[in-house]
Amino acid sequence: MKDLRMNLRIYAMTHKAFDVPSDPLYQPLHVGHINAKDLGYPGDDTGENISHLNCYYSELTGHYWLWKNCHDVDYIGTCHYRRYLINEQEKVLTKREYENLLRDYDLVATKRVILNNSYHYGFSANHNIKALDCTGEVIRDLYPDYYDAFSTLVQENETYFGNMFVTSKELFDKYCEWLFTIFEEVSNRIDLDTDEDAYHKRVLGFISEFLLFVWVRVNQLKVYECKVGMLGEKAETRELKEKLGEYFREKNIEGAMEYFLQVKTARPDVMMEASDVTGELRLCMQVIGTAGKEMAVYGTSILDRESEFRKLMQVFTELNHIVFRKHNEKMTLEDENFLKEYQISEVALEVAESVYLAVTKAKI
Repeated sequence: MKDLRMNLRIYAMTHKAFDVPSDPLYQPLHVGHINAKDLGYPGDDTGENISHLNCYYSELTGHYWLWKNCHDVDYIGTCHYRRYLINEQEKVLTKREYENLLRDYDLVATKRVILNNSYHYGFSANHNIKALDCTGEVIRDLYPDYYDAFSTLVQENETYFGNMFVTSKELFDKYCEWLFTIFEEVSNRIDLDTDEDAYHKRVLGFISEFLLFVWVRVNQLKVYECKVGMLGEKAETRELKEKLGEYFREKNIEGAMEYFLQVKTARPDVMMEASDVTGELRLCMQVIGTAGKEMAVYGTSILDRESEFRKLMQVFTELNHIVFRKHNEKMTLEDENFLKEYQISEVALEVAESVYLAVTKAKI
């Protein structure tokens, strides 16, 4: 059994003011501090640092700072100002829980994300694929023992996300040395200063999420995977839902779809669990898909009967629950009455069935 008489500290990476958890286990670290307004938190621009590269590295400038400057802990971790690893009761993990986990595991991380397509395909659709391909070439040249795993996993559909994990400082330092050596060489080989927007320019921050998965696999580390809890909803998510609500009230299905796709193109992560905390954006897509198909088949849609956002969320949540019961238990008389009361069409049921099957497949 590992000796856990050690110091453990988890740093919440942030670029804006937030409510710092009262648990002293969690400490804020302002990433990209050198080029930002001071928030009163410790920054990543003291000692040896790459704070000025935050636009490319995102929260990794904080990881770099911890690697080079944090030497008074035995175990260390990273999370986001709004994202935390949580237990099965959906509570933020405590120091005691981490200590118990680290008795048996090398690393505590996020649950792996299961993608619809390969990681390479998804990255090429949303980011500068040259950066990912160059990363593979650098790994081949500098760390050939990792290249086979990289080449295999990049064509599969799993990855970690968020650069959130807790491990020993020894393993953390080894990982950082590997990671930043690779990225330094990638930066030498390709020009990262593209004309992309700030979100897409953080390309190395995105790639690192996948590289943690590669590093863990090659080193055969024992990992405990946790769900990620969110404290509050992103302003961008609230704005998107409010705008979709306006389109629903106007019964403008095409406008809703066009607007949603525009936002998703600009922010490909908008549908991820960490952004869509309540799951309501996924319900919005179901509303749009259902209404569009109903218009094509019937010339009318559910929006003609109900167009208020909050009520639509309730109706489609219950519809999905009914479909779940249909497959796993038995539909009740209340379920049948609900379908009649809200005039749920065959098209709406078919869409809900496809949602259920997609979710079920993703969990396998």
